[in-house]
Amino acid sequence: MSQNSAMRELVRTMGQAAKQASLQIGASSTDARNKALRLLADKIRTRKDEIFKANELDLKKAAEHDYPAAFIDRLRLTPAIVETMALGCEQIADLPDPIGQVTEKHHRPSGIDVARMRVPLGVIAIIFESRPNVTIDASALTLKSGNAAILRGGKEALDSNRMLGGLVQEALSEAGLPQNAVQVVGTSDRDFVGELITSPEYIDVLIPRGGKKLISRLEKESRIPMIKHLDGICHTYVDKDANLAMALSVTDNAKTQRYAPCNATETLLVHEAVAEAFLPKIGKIFADKGVQMRVTEAVRDILAQANLPSIPATDQDWDTEYNAPIISIATVKSLTEAIDFINHHGSKHTDAIITDNPESAARFLREVDSGSVMHNCSTRLADGFVYGLGAEIGISTGKLHARGPVGLEGLTSLKFVVYGHGEGRH
Repeated sequence: MSQNSAMRELVRTMGQAAKQASLQIGASSTDARNKALRLLADKIRTRKDEIFKANELDLKKAAEHDYPAAFIDRLRLTPAIVETMALGCEQIADLPDPIGQVTEKHHRPSGIDVARMRVPLGVIAIIFESRPNVTIDASALTLKSGNAAILRGGKEALDSNRMLGGLVQEALSEAGLPQNAVQVVGTSDRDFVGELITSPEYIDVLIPRGGKKLISRLEKESRIPMIKHLDGICHTYVDKDANLAMALSVTDNAKTQRYAPCNATETLLVHEAVAEAFLPKIGKIFADKGVQMRVTEAVRDILAQANLPSIPATDQDWDTEYNAPIISIATVKSLTEAIDFINHHGSKHTDAIITDNPESAARFLREVDSGSVMHNCSTRLADGFVYGLGAEIGISTGKLHARGPVGLEGLTSLKFVVYGHGEGRH
């Protein structure tokens, strides 16, 4: 059997199993799904040493391949991350079950009552890179929302993903649910992805979590609807009416709390009216933390007067997601210019305004075209766990179906349900 044939057969086997499991999990009780989630949380905590051991194997291989520091940071599972995974499962279990909810019921002149019911999407294929915690987040969310999942992580996290996937299947089995409701792909063969994304007979929705190269490939080759996340080019805008002490704290957190996540601020915009007061202070914080500042000429002049280092920004910098201790900085003359700049250079992910002017805040929140827009807080807060979604399958930068952090409702759709009393069409 050729390699392509072998991958085609593997997709067929996993796809058929997922289809069958999706029918069972979609019809399962809330209690059974919640039981599986709580069992999974317990297993994550009691078997964390096994999780760390598997993760160390991946980290060792990553070091041997000289992966960049930001990549290894995303790959590493820490005690805090593992506990967050467990807490996420418990939080999802505590959330209301969206499946079967009937809303918007109204009576029609024909005599029928028309409503909408929330239902699972079916089989969701999730292709992701680096972060092994996605295995748990994705499993928990697809499980609670009544979907089956096929999870294909990157080769760099193969041992971690296999370990975590095994825990998920154990929890499903012990809760009386089909193990194949969550399947972790055990191969890193690229041909498997090619077969998977061209198999709409098995897969209902595709969710990629990765870099431009992965997304570009899937956009060209996939025959399956996608909920996709492109770049995380996030902005923080310090308005002329900002509380500058707050702006310092929020901007510092948005950039330096962690550099690798997609919700870290990559570009800082400052209203020229407060630039001379604000930039030397935030520049000192960045310089002390080793953050390279790529700036416009106006910003460079202000920083130079405070003996702070910077380098000239290029046109490419405004369209770059660094995932590193680098930030681009520019001044703007107005709120309008800031909004226009963000809508032109941003990736529709997360953007924040720091201001004490409620009218400016309201306009920014309304006009900035992003999945999350924030007032007086860090872009690092754009996260499904923080938003109370339990966890997130990803952050959608598209506009259809789901936008921003994708939680339970983002993994469901609505169908019409009609209640009649013998009515017919006249």
